[in-house]
Amino acid sequence: MKLFTFVAFLAVLVIVVSAWTKEDHEIFDLVTALEASEGKGTTFYSWLDVPSTATLVQINKAYRKKSIQLHPDKNPGVKDIHETFARLGVIATILKDTEGRKRYDFFYKNGVPKWRGSGYYYARFRPGLGTVLVFLTILTSGLQYLVQTLNYKRDLRRVELAIRDARLAAWGPKMEPLQGKRKVKVNLGGGPRQNEDGDIIAGKMLDMVVEQDNVFILDPSGSLHLLDTSSATPAAISRTWFIELLISSIRKFRYSKENEVDNEQSAPTVDRPDSPASGTAMHSGASEGEEPRQAGYVAAVKAGGRRRKATRKR
Repeated sequence: MKLFTFVAFLAVLVIVVSAWTKEDHEIFDLVTALEASEGKGTTFYSWLDVPSTATLVQINKAYRKKSIQLHPDKNPGVKDIHETFARLGVIATILKDTEGRKRYDFFYKNGVPKWRGSGYYYARFRPGLGTVLVFLTILTSGLQYLVQTLNYKRDLRRVELAIRDARLAAWGPKMEPLQGKRKVKVNLGGGPRQNEDGDIIAGKMLDMVVEQDNVFILDPSGSLHLLDTSSATPAAISRTWFIELLISSIRKFRYSKENEVDNEQSAPTVDRPDSPASGTAMHSGASEGEEPRQAGYVAAVKAGGRRRKATRKR
């Protein structure tokens, strides 16, 4: 029943919001601009100095009088006088039109809505792609953080309930701590239930050990794991998807940079033939202990498996 009511409320809200037309949006803008210029609570009628029941003749007369007062030629140097004069003409046009005045009278009596539809705000603010992506990132991260908070509170209640049940099974209804270790079984899966075959089965049972105020989980290997409220994982901004993606990208970038540095340091160095490290004697083909050749000789070159004699340059 609650779900149906909620869905019906959303449907009505969507219908109301989608009912705003282009003309309605124009009225919203005029109301906002008029109140910003003339003061909060100023209406089309009060600005023209006519009652809300004014006839078309009265509106025309008031418009002519107001247009003379606000004409830019009579108000040289007045800030925003052109915008004010143009606004007067649009307001008078709405009040002179039967349908336009009917739409304005509706908002005049019921108030301008605070929420005017996503299309209205988008058309006026026109957020760019970057703004939309930032908004969606903040929204989804906030929702993820909310889910983490709810899960943490749920896990915290489960841990506290398991600790209480273990102590109750070990100490009895009086909950007076006893000396020594006591092995107990705690039901984590609810009460007994009937399976498809009609057999009564107990809930999921977990072996625990209670030692004074400490409660441990006993795994099949015989190891004991302390159970306390720290077992529940609290919500953290660092575990939202965007922050995790950012941290992961930074780590990958650092890892690739470190690999590049390691590869550069471990790369073998090759002596060039004309480098000073190669030495004059080795460059001329002389073996160790031999006198280096004079600069006029060309080093012997190995060709076809044989070494040619060094020839003197002419």
